[in-house]
Amino acid sequence: MSDRVLTITDLDTGYDGVAVVRGLSMHVDAGEVVALLGPNGAGKTTTLTTISGMGQVLGGSVEVLGRSVPRLRQAHKLARWGVIHVPENRGILFQLTVRENLELAKTRGKVDVDRAVSFFPALGQLMTRRAGLLSGGEQQMLAIGRAIIAEPKLLMVDEMSLGLAPVIYENLMPVVRRIADETNAAVLIVEQHVDLALEVADRAYVLSHGDLAMSGTSAELMNNRALLDASYLGVETLDEE
Repeated sequence: MSDRVLTITDLDTGYDGVAVVRGLSMHVDAGEVVALLGPNGAGKTTTLTTISGMGQVLGGSVEVLGRSVPRLRQAHKLARWGVIHVPENRGILFQLTVRENLELAKTRGKVDVDRAVSFFPALGQLMTRRAGLLSGGEQQMLAIGRAIIAEPKLLMVDEMSLGLAPVIYENLMPVVRRIADETNAAVLIVEQHVDLALEVADRAYVLSHGDLAMSGTSAELMNNRALLDASYLGVETLDEE
């Protein structure tokens, strides 16, 4: 398929030669949002780390834009391909200003700071403030703003809501949908807030103990909430009342 950006086939990945995720197959196309769900320790962050070139491919394959992700850790190469990863810690430089953080996001060509501001108008009033002095929500806006400036082909966001008040992340999450719709980037999100993730995602995959427990469209998963909850909690069945 011409618009396929990410293809994972029978992936085994982990650390120090030990698989944390086993036999994972999934894909993400241009212009769609896909959620990767599951409890803590299920292997979600490990999967993102491997896709971005910082993890170990122990078996199977990861392809971005038809090119195989190297088995050796080469995150810089993946970034040049357009794989942009916003980690849990947001990856911003606290001692630099908002403007400086945004300007460093793009290594080639002219930096269009207004591109980030168009998605997050609040950043326009914070350009001279040090990133370390921003609130958690403002730091998350900056982190995603940096990703937008980098013009990703594949954008991965790990736990956008981490440490944020509900009113903040509920306003931020729709921006993920907008990024996919307006830039045609493929977007892969890891998110603990299942309902919120499914509201913006087209499809979702659910990991449990490193294995794929279920997958489907967001509507299919929401309509089969009992099975979703069972998979998410890592149990096979739910007791009937």
